[in-house]
Amino acid sequence: MNPRSLLERYNIQPKKSLGQNFLHDPGVLDKIAAAAELTPADAVLEIGPGTGALTERLAAAAGRVVAVETDARLQPLLAERLASCPHVEVVYADILAVDVPALMGPAPYIVVANLPYYITSAILRHLLEAPRRPRRLVLTVQQEVAERIMAAPGDLSLLAVSVQFYGQPRTVMHIKPAAFWPRPDVDSAVLRIDVYDRPPVDVPDERAFFRVVRAGFSQKRKQLRNALGAGLGLGGEAAAALLTRAGVDPRRRAETMTLAEWAALARAAAEGGL
Repeated sequence: MNPRSLLERYNIQPKKSLGQNFLHDPGVLDKIAAAAELTPADAVLEIGPGTGALTERLAAAAGRVVAVETDARLQPLLAERLASCPHVEVVYADILAVDVPALMGPAPYIVVANLPYYITSAILRHLLEAPRRPRRLVLTVQQEVAERIMAAPGDLSLLAVSVQFYGQPRTVMHIKPAAFWPRPDVDSAVLRIDVYDRPPVDVPDERAFFRVVRAGFSQKRKQLRNALGAGLGLGGEAAAALLTRAGVDPRRRAETMTLAEWAALARAAAEGGL
C-alpha cells in the first residue's frame, strides 16, 4: 500500500514541521537496504521508520532492528505492520535526545535513516561524536547536503570536515522527488559513510581538533589569520604565527584546508598551550 493510502487509513496527515516525506519507491528501498550490507549478526538503528516500508526490509536482513520515531501518531500503524517482526523494537523519541550507545548496547551497530533535511547536520554530529560510533551509516539526505559532505578541499565546509574526519563517505544513488510522498521540493541522495576505527589524521584529541576547525570556519569568507584570530581570541598576528608554525599560509581560507592541514594546525595549537 502506498504511504498516502496507508496514512489516510490511520487518519494521519504528514507534518511539515517534522520534515515528513515518506519514501515509497520499492526499487529505491531495496537499494538502500542492500547498501547497508546487513547480515543476521547485525544490529541496526533506523532513524525515522515512518510507515515501516524500509523497516520491513531491514528486519528481513538483520538480526536486530531498533527504530526511533519522533511521531507517536504512527504507533498503531507500525505496531500492525511490524507485528510479525519480534526482533524489531520501535522507540518513540527524538533521536537527538536518545543516548544511542546505551540504546544499542555494547555490540557494533549500523545506522540506516531517511533524515529530515532540517536536522541532518545535528543528527550526524549526535551519531559521529558519540562515545561509541556506528560502524556504518546509510543515509538519505538532501542532494545538496550530500554534495557538501562529499566536497574536496577548495569547497569544504565544517560539515564536510566533521564527516570526513570520522569516516569515508560515498554516494550510493540519487533519488528524484517522485519517490516520496509528499514530494519534497529538492532531489535527494543516499550516502554511505564507513566509519574509521580511528581518525585518518593525528590529532591531540578530538575536542582540540574541532575547536580549531570551528574557529577557522567561524568567518569563512575571511583569511584564516583573521578567522582564527577572532575564533580563538588570539588576534591576527598571533594567529598568523600559529599558522606559519603549522606550515599553513595565513592568507588561506578555511574551505581550502585538507584534513592533514587542520590536524597540523590543531597540533601546533596544542603545543602552544591553546
